[in-house]
Amino acid sequence: MADRVFPVRTGLPRWLLLPSAAGFALVLLPLAALAGGVQWSRFFTAVRTTASQDALWLSLRTATASTVLCVLLGVPMAAVLARSRWRGLPLLRAMVLLPLVLPPVVGGIALLYTFGRQGLLGKQLEAAGIHIAFSTTAVVLAQTFVALPFLVLTLEGAMRTAGNHYEQIAATLGARPTTVWWRVTLPLLRPALLSGAVLSFARALGEFGATITFAGSLQGRTRTLPLEIYLEREADPDAAVALSVLLVIVAILIVLIAYRRSGPMPGTALQSGRSAIREWWRPGTQPRPDTGANR
Repeated sequence: MADRVFPVRTGLPRWLLLPSAAGFALVLLPLAALAGGVQWSRFFTAVRTTASQDALWLSLRTATASTVLCVLLGVPMAAVLARSRWRGLPLLRAMVLLPLVLPPVVGGIALLYTFGRQGLLGKQLEAAGIHIAFSTTAVVLAQTFVALPFLVLTLEGAMRTAGNHYEQIAATLGARPTTVWWRVTLPLLRPALLSGAVLSFARALGEFGATITFAGSLQGRTRTLPLEIYLEREADPDAAVALSVLLVIVAILIVLIAYRRSGPMPGTALQSGRSAIREWWRPGTQPRPDTGANR
């Protein structure tokens, strides 16, 4: 009855359409112009060359390896930043997120002075017969260096938003910290983890500056697709445009497949938390809570 007397308008304000349209145009128009600049008669010839295929498969392999490394390192880092409480945490967070604002070339120089032959750790590694600079491993490290903050930032924000309410409930029910982490915390973070991993993969796939500085440009070994595009830009601009379109297509496909395979996202943190607690807590299989301590 109240809705008939006082109609309620829902949705976005109309004035948001203008800046959003400008933003979409800023992203989509350059891509459309890039596609329009391709000589499609030469497209398959350009992308079928040995150098192009080597660069593409190297980019996919190294980006996948760096994404795995980002997940293995970034998830614990995000948990420490979101759950720890000490004075030096803001400074540590700023240092972790520094690659987001640093020019990639600076990151490559920093890696070179760390893992190069005369670097901080490179001297000991060289003495042990381990060569990192200007190798495929250097490509993975360079991509991880620039992509890791994307996953850490995404997961830390998700953990702060979700809070630790359900983790406390699981601990009250008798779960140990490791059990809480695997059975409650990680299920809550699954959507954010997927988003962060996709962002990290996309950033690693397009990395250029740190890679060429730290790993060089050796065909089949360190020359990724962005480096191949840069070299072709000087020798054959049409081939460079074709390879650029190929990189855009691969990135779009990877993102779409990743989000499609993720399944339906939980609507709220409340639903995710209840599902995680319900899955872990099964009466008769878990230790009984200490009800006396909670009175």
